[in-house]
Amino acid sequence: MEWVVEVKGLVEEFNGRRALHDVIFHVGRSEFFEFLGSNGAGKTTTIRILLGLLELTLGKALILHGGYGY
Repeated sequence: MEWVVEVKGLVEEFNGRRALHDVIFHVGRSEFFEFLGSNGAGKTTTIRILLGLLELTLGKALILHGGYGY
């Protein structure tokens, strides 16, 4: 399957505190994806990384085969 969103091993830290730890998910073409979690779970942080608004600490985030990783 062709992935349009691919996230592997996403790690994000703020001031030495880990906000995301080893986040992994894929979204295929024509698939629906729902992003749920409790307050403070890292949903907004993950979306900001995917949009390029935050630099990720470690991992890979790709949208339509472009993206960045460390």
